[in-house]
Amino acid sequence: MRKLFPDYFLITLKGLAMGAADVVPGVSGGTIAFISGIYQELIDTINKVDFSFFPSWKKNGFKIAWQQINGNFLLALLSGIAISILSFSKVITYLLETQPILVWSYFFGLVLASIYFVGQEITKFSLPTILSFTIGTVVSYYITIVEPVASPDSYPYLFLSGFIAIIAMILPGISGAFILVLMGSYSVVIGTINVFREALVSFNTTLLLQSILKLGTFAIGAILGIKMFSKVLHWMFDHHRNTTMALLTGFMLGSLNKVWPWKKILSTRIDSHGKEVAFMEKSILPQNFEGDNLLIVAICLMIAGFLTIFIVEKVGNKFSKETN
Repeated sequence: MRKLFPDYFLITLKGLAMGAADVVPGVSGGTIAFISGIYQELIDTINKVDFSFFPSWKKNGFKIAWQQINGNFLLALLSGIAISILSFSKVITYLLETQPILVWSYFFGLVLASIYFVGQEITKFSLPTILSFTIGTVVSYYITIVEPVASPDSYPYLFLSGFIAIIAMILPGISGAFILVLMGSYSVVIGTINVFREALVSFNTTLLLQSILKLGTFAIGAILGIKMFSKVLHWMFDHHRNTTMALLTGFMLGSLNKVWPWKKILSTRIDSHGKEVAFMEKSILPQNFEGDNLLIVAICLMIAGFLTIFIVEKVGNKFSKETN
């Protein structure tokens, strides 16, 4: 039985970490949920949320209906995610522009550790498990080398972007933010989040309404996507857990190409602010990097990223045992 504090405060902190991860192209919030010990509960909770909440509220009262959908867990987690996205979107964007090697080094360590811990969940190796792992690795790697499209910001496309990206966000190893990059919607969504935050501070009702409409359209697509896909994941975990874990581990392994710190720019594009930014890149060895490769600092940050996941996993296990 969870206590309101500190258990739900810890869940909010995990939500903060998930939100920060979801902002970064190449890092999955689903990975953070998994290694922090709340992934299964998240999928089960999402699966419970439907329109039956309202008849239950009418019949049994709000408290019972709220408990049935695990409302306290969902509220604590979503609060953390929302706070993180609104707080870190501009910071993450700035760091990726100014210190890309250092940022990607840290996240490379995060993903590497996640592969280790998620891979430990595979209890039996068989032909389906090996095939699932291979398919996950190949698909995830292919996603990292696909050429992104242009940046459309129409409402139907924002809806579609939300629908597809949320599926990736909930899967460990597949970055929803990177899917948005591939679809050309990343700069639009991040830019809209920044506009929304600035409009709140400046009380600019015109910009606030515009950003709410865009984010609302994206959110509706995301809600539909996560609700539909959670049922698939719930069934997969119940009936084919080993195969599912192998697939997720493969997703993470394939995504390492995206978070590799040293890149060579193959082509550029002009973003929504008129700046020239990388469009297509390929991973290269540190010694082939043009300029200071920051190798020593990068390795230290990789180790720090790995240890971060190690600590989070240990803390998550400790609290899971205490609550059980």
